[in-house]
Amino acid sequence: MTGVDAPARRALRTLGPGGVVAAIALIAILVAVFAPSVLAPGDPLGIAPAEAFSPPSWAHPFGTDESGRDLYTRVIHGAAASAGIGLAATGIGIAAGLVLGFAGALGPRWLDAAIARVVEVLFALPTLVLALLLVAVLGPGTQASILAIGVATAPGYARILRARVRGVARSDYVAYARHEGAGPLTVFVRHIAPNTLWPLVATATLGVGQAIVWVSALSFLGLGALPPSPEWGAMLNAGRVYITTAWWMTVLPGLAIVTTATVLTVLGRRASGAGAS
Repeated sequence: MTGVDAPARRALRTLGPGGVVAAIALIAILVAVFAPSVLAPGDPLGIAPAEAFSPPSWAHPFGTDESGRDLYTRVIHGAAASAGIGLAATGIGIAAGLVLGFAGALGPRWLDAAIARVVEVLFALPTLVLALLLVAVLGPGTQASILAIGVATAPGYARILRARVRGVARSDYVAYARHEGAGPLTVFVRHIAPNTLWPLVATATLGVGQAIVWVSALSFLGLGALPPSPEWGAMLNAGRVYITTAWWMTVLPGLAIVTTATVLTVLGRRASGAGAS
């Protein structure tokens, strides 16, 4: 029993009290993403005009919006939209970062110099500003916001990966493997890739939370998902008109964004610390 419990105790010590709370919250968020009907069996698009602008109550824990839609149901079902968009955008950013990072670190000098210049130009612009420029070119919409956030975050991932790969490629154990006759592919698969991808995974955990915030910001500006979608940013956009009379329409979806981003940030930092140790 002691041997079985030891990994669990080590995990708890690594997470700490804040990490444990974040992990429990993440489980609830994942349930909302993959099985929202378990937490909120209602219809997020169902309207009830007679109950419009109802404040939070036992019947409607988060109140209702201007069409009488239950905000609790919409926030729960909106987790799939917001988190899904954030995950997709992060996936695009990581994929582009992998290509640019590995090509720059392991490729010829001219390719590294060219990629470095491109990354520096893109990295000079704040992520949200770059995403806004891309959406202005691509046009508003969910797909455009996913692509824009993904491309905007790629330079950060590429920069982290390039630095990590260059450090690992110069390490003693890689030099020893080459001295023993290991080919470039073997060195890459057995030594470089495993020792460079973990920090990127930890960074990507942080990146998902940031991507959710940025995608919600685009939706809030009317450039991403549009009402009546239960996406959190779109709900903020719909509720801002009534902020003085129906505060719950803005505050509660906003709390969902902040909570999700905070949970992913806490767990991402814990994962980064565990990888470093």
